[in-house]
Amino acid sequence: MSASVRSSPLALTVLALLHHEPMHPYAVQRLIKQWGKDQVVNVSQRAGLYRTIERLHAEGLIAVRETTRDPAYPERTVYELTDAGRRVAREWLDQMLAVPKQEFPQFPAALSHLMMIPPEDALRLLERRAERLAETRAGLEAALAEQTGDLPRVAVIESEYVLAVTEAEERWLRSVVDDLRAGRLTWPASDS
Repeated sequence: MSASVRSSPLALTVLALLHHEPMHPYAVQRLIKQWGKDQVVNVSQRAGLYRTIERLHAEGLIAVRETTRDPAYPERTVYELTDAGRRVAREWLDQMLAVPKQEFPQFPAALSHLMMIPPEDALRLLERRAERLAETRAGLEAALAEQTGDLPRVAVIESEYVLAVTEAEERWLRSVVDDLRAGRLTWPASDS
């Protein structure tokens, strides 16, 4: 792995899209959303995308192909992938696919402090989360069913993964909710 360049899901996605064809940052963001990659890559803040592009450019992984001016649009810089960018993208892809990385999502962190609240409050909050997961799962299933007919499976494989993880969390969460309801999972109420 290239030691000087820090990988990230967004940086890999930018390199992958520029591997597809040169484009300006707005087109990158639009394609991420259009292709459903925003389920696995955070592009809600355009500034994060621009910082990532600046970093990749500074590291020589992408280069400016051209800057266009159109009276109807702001100036647009079109970027292309460099040979170094191709090599690094492949290194990152190999690493991300082969080696599980310790990630620190919010939900398990909150679960580790569940004893701070009474079991009744935990039940109410976890039921709410289970309902939201069910809604998310239904949306993912519908989107995947819609995409499946138009695209080869490999183009939506990350959507399959997100759906599987969501289903697993929902199933686990419902078992915890059932245990809380039945009194099989309990703890003394906190004094706070």
